[in-house]
Amino acid sequence: MTTALIVGGGIAGTATAIALRTVGIGSVIYEAYPSGGEDAGAFLTVMHNGMAALQEIEAGRAVIDASYPARGVSLLDAGGGLLEQRSIDPPGRTLTRATLYRVLQGEAVRRGVRIDRGRRLVNATVEAGGVRASFADGSGARGDFLVGADGLHSVVRRLIDPDAPGPRHTGQHVVYGYAAGGRVHTAPDAYHMVFGSRAFFGYTTPSDGWTWWFARLAAAESTQRIGPGGWRHRVLDAFRDDSGPAAEIVAATGDDIVGGDSYDIPTTPKWHNGSMVLAGDAAHAASPAAAQGASMALEDAVTLARCLAARGDLRNAFDGYESLRREPTEETVAASAQLTSRGRR
Repeated sequence: MTTALIVGGGIAGTATAIALRTVGIGSVIYEAYPSGGEDAGAFLTVMHNGMAALQEIEAGRAVIDASYPARGVSLLDAGGGLLEQRSIDPPGRTLTRATLYRVLQGEAVRRGVRIDRGRRLVNATVEAGGVRASFADGSGARGDFLVGADGLHSVVRRLIDPDAPGPRHTGQHVVYGYAAGGRVHTAPDAYHMVFGSRAFFGYTTPSDGWTWWFARLAAAESTQRIGPGGWRHRVLDAFRDDSGPAAEIVAATGDDIVGGDSYDIPTTPKWHNGSMVLAGDAAHAASPAAAQGASMALEDAVTLARCLAARGDLRNAFDGYESLRREPTEETVAASAQLTSRGRR
């Protein structure tokens, strides 16, 4: 059986392992973190295209059971006044990133995929008939090909092309928080997006009695680590002059706050070298504004598996995968960058 080495146990990596399994290709996932990931405290929406990809590999039910629907969006001004209402049709599914990791990893393991944690890739070399990976702990592994699903700061991207561009800072911080007690009362399947006077804010209230929120703040790239209290202070300061619900929701939030810099990758010149190939954020990272990061990664996984099944030769399969995915993902990244710019204050 053909064996793939998958570097990265996040959304792209685990979905790729599941998709490969459906076409008879085995894999091992090598995850750098002992558990979870650095951005696991955030939440996200898997849009209809991502859900369609999950359904194709028979993993949609597991995600539906762990999430709640996102059927509509209300756009509000800084005072909380309604500007516009839009439907999300077909609806997406909202869940925490950590939950999506858990669900996909569980599905992968259930289907016989091994996940090796604490294995940080440092190098990979192409050998006759395969690829050898080397990890920071001194161990190694060999497979028929390697999938770089290792995110924004991908090691595999630079192994494929040492001159590959790195992530581009979008000029924003993105902060996520969870406020107890249902600070606002809205339908659990609706999002509310607030165009504040100095920042952008969004919130939703799932039926668990919590308010999930995020904020996008115009800011230079961080040079130091910021804790929950620091992020709370920055978000409160950004909305102190607005009469909308943002400040009240943030003030009611404890330490369930995570934040960080927002990056994107508009284009990656080389997606593969014939033996190693990129998937997810390693190839095309979008800012969160378009809510398509997870869905694009899921589509990558399914498309890659489909091309490998249809075109036995690796290089032809990877060429076909790139030709199908490059244009739509680059268009989405560009569109998300435009949305980010509009929401900047």
